[in-house]
Amino acid sequence: MVKFFLLITLLFQVCYADEIEVKVEIENPLDSKIKIFLDAQTYSENREFIDLIFEPREAFYKNQRVDAVKIVQTLKENGLLKLFFETPQELKLNFKTSGAPLFFVKIMGDTLRNIGYYRYVTTASNLDASEFTWNISLTSEYATDPLVLEKELAKSGCKIIDIERNSKYEWTYVIDMARGYLNLKTLESTHEVRLKRSHYAHWLNVSKIKKLQITSSRRNRWYPYIAYYDPSLHLLKVLKEDNIRHKIELDIPENAKYMKISDLYTLKNVRDELTLLPSTSK
Repeated sequence: MVKFFLLITLLFQVCYADEIEVKVEIENPLDSKIKIFLDAQTYSENREFIDLIFEPREAFYKNQRVDAVKIVQTLKENGLLKLFFETPQELKLNFKTSGAPLFFVKIMGDTLRNIGYYRYVTTASNLDASEFTWNISLTSEYATDPLVLEKELAKSGCKIIDIERNSKYEWTYVIDMARGYLNLKTLESTHEVRLKRSHYAHWLNVSKIKKLQITSSRRNRWYPYIAYYDPSLHLLKVLKEDNIRHKIELDIPENAKYMKISDLYTLKNVRDELTLLPSTSK
């Protein structure tokens, strides 16, 4: 009798299985992203306030994706996300892109320096068929402000398309650099440019000129090191001089877009200005 009852029950469940409605709650992408930037307690205690400040919800989407930068900005402005640390901490930043690795690292290096990050260490880098990842570490009193980073990246034609907060001291940024370029001074024919003493190599856009004269101050002991690159930062040509030069005439390669001017040994040799006089437009 018991077996018969179990059989009837089983047949009933099979016959009416398609009528059983299974309800699965799918979390809204905006809520999911907000939770990434907040700990569970902060989110729970401020749920009503969070719902209020993220209205209208459609304002926090861009190109059918949640606008991670705007989410972080809103949380920070409303006191829910604090980017400053009590004491200096090791901050880990991970950057991902589908662009050319060398070009990307140059853009990111310039961007980080412009927002005040001078001393960082590359901890890892990886290139696969679809993505390049660059990981760095530095000591900082605050986490990077995504809005500041986005504004600086925009100067090079790049934008942040996603952000992950892996932990309080580790963030991951996905960067779109499809329209990226180096934000550099563009040399134009007959327009003299003076390069002041610098601890870093001078980078310039030479896409508009064919010839360039460089005059070095007599106070300098300049051993020219000059490199040319194409738009994707592939190295085209390198000029090295093992003699002190006070004037040099250069023919710019046809497909060169960028030029790096440095010293063969150390930039300490360049104690004064370098004067550039471009000529002959492309």
